[in-house]
Formats: sequence, C-alpha cells, structure tokens
Amino acid sequence: SSSRASCNMDAFKLMKELRVNHEHEVYYLPKETGLMLIESTTRDDNRISAKCRNAKVEDLWSLTSFFGYSTQTFVLAVNLLDRFLAMMRIQPKHLSCVSLSCLHMAAKVTEEECNLTPTDELIRIGQCRFTVADLGRMEKIVAEKLNFNSKAITALTFLHLYHQILLSHSTDRKETLNLEKLEAQLKACLCRISFSKAKPSILALSLLRQEIEAIQSEDMLEIACHIQRHLKIADGELLLWRERVAQCLSDYASPECSKPNHRKLQWIVSRRTAQNLHSYRIVPELPTIPEGCWDESESEDSCEDVMSSGEESLSSSLGSDAEGPFFPLHIRRQKHCQHLLT
Repeated sequence: SSSRASCNMDAFKLMKELRVNHEHEVYYLPKETGLMLIESTTRDDNRISAKCRNAKVEDLWSLTSFFGYSTQTFVLAVNLLDRFLAMMRIQPKHLSCVSLSCLHMAAKVTEEECNLTPTDELIRIGQCRFTVADLGRMEKIVAEKLNFNSKAITALTFLHLYHQILLSHSTDRKETLNLEKLEAQLKACLCRISFSKAKPSILALSLLRQEIEAIQSEDMLEIACHIQRHLKIADGELLLWRERVAQCLSDYASPECSKPNHRKLQWIVSRRTAQNLHSYRIVPELPTIPEGCWDESESEDSCEDVMSSGEESLSSSLGSDAEGPFFPLHIRRQKHCQHLLT
C-alpha cells in the first residue's frame, strides 16, 4: 500500500508539473505573425524563406548528431532560432551565424561542459564563413532579444512528461512506448516551420496519440484522453495537428521524400571544403547585423545566394535517429489505402 501511495504521489506531482508547464508554454512560442511572414516569403522577396529556414534546421539536426548532442539541445536550438527569426529582420547571409549561435547557446545549457564542442571547431565543421568573435556577438544579440534565461518550454518538455505519466500508471509499458522514436519523429516535424505555430503541449500529444494508435493500446489511449481533458485541449485543435503530424510522418516515410541517406553520419565534401576544414582561415568580419524588426525593411541577399556561395548544406547526413524504423510503414500503408479508395 505504501508503494501505491508513492506512485499516486508521483502521478500527482507529474500532473501538477504538467499544468504549470502548460500555463507557461505561451511565453516560449515564436510570434505567429513573424512565422507567417517567413512562410509567405518567396525568393524574389530577398528575405529568409520557409525553405531556407527548414534547410538550416536540418543542418542543426546533422550537427547535433555529429557532435553527439542530445535531442534536448536540438529542440532548444530550434526554439531559439524560430523565436529570433519571428521577431527580427535577418538578412539571409547572417542565418548560418544565427543558427549556429542558437545551437551553441542550447548546448551550453543542456550538455555537460566536458562534452561542449569548442567554438572554432563548431564553426569549421559547420562549414561557416564567420569568426569566433562574430559568433560571440550574435549569441549576445539573441540572448538579449529573447531575454534568454537558460530555459524554454518545448514540445520535448511535454513529450517527456506525457511519457512519465504513462509509465507512472504501469511498469510494463516501457518497452512498448519508444521515447527515442517519439523524439526522432518530433525532430522530423520541427524541420518544417509550420509546426512551430503549434502549441508544444498539443504537438507532443499529437505525436503521442499517433504512436499509441500504432501500437493499439487501449489503456494508453485512455490515459492520453485524460491528459487532454486535464489540459482542456479542444478535440478539434488536437485533430487538426494530429492530421498534420500524420501527413508529415507519411511524407517522411515516403520513398519520394528527398530526405538524406540515413546511414552512419559521413561527411562527403569537395577538396576545397576539406582543405578549409583542416586549416584555420582568415575570414573577413561580417557587416554589422541590423536589429530592425520584420516590418522595417527588406534584407539584401537571398537564401539561395548564400547557399551557392560556399555554405554547403549539411543535411545530406542526418543522424541515425532519422532512419526508417522511426517512421513506420503503417503510415505509408494507410496513405496507400486511402489512395486506392479515392
């Protein structure tokens, strides 16, 4: 009876923690108006587009895997990046510096100090064209604009809480509900800017429901429904994001998807890039970063110009957690069946 009381106390604490995080998640959301401006940007607008942002997030996934950083580091980095991009008018040529700054800031919060990658290595492996001083200045700008205090409530926060709540009700569920798989699927969703508009609690619950239905667990479904009621999440809102998550994972599992080769991370670079990676180069300082907001004026360079000038995309090598098993075939089969029925 004492163990049962202890379990009940743990469950109570988890639900209280869940409620507190749910109340505060709104403070860590990117501005929706800024995200919509990014989504509506075309190449001719000479501003950061959704395609450009998504490619940079895939690069962050690659670097996270390469340096052995945690999912928490990646998710926090994406949160910082999206909040900053939705708030500030950024020239595309500064995007690499901004994204790498967000990754370094996140790593300093979530990783052990002995596991942190030195800044100069981070820049060289990231194949970026700026200095350590540039990165330091950018980190200060991002931290100041976001009032960064080393924490953020993200979809991963809720994913871990939901998982703990499920486990607190039974000890035999650990093997059936794969948290690593859920984390990999969350990463895939975050590579699309549209999911940055979702409330973290709802995005995490959408992923959880997707997985519960895949393993066909009625007990877990009942607990997930209880969580939904506890957080007062409307059925319609949850259904909307569940459909978007299912579509994203279906697209990702599709052979037509131009996702990377998911073998062990390998770096295949040109001779010129290889020489750059193995030697310190003197690089000119970037021009001063304008701190105007989105609606003040347009930037000068397009994302495509930056990528073609030598900053090659790293997303040809995502981590092993991007492999097929985490994006189940049942999603593809559902899509195929729907196609046959139409």
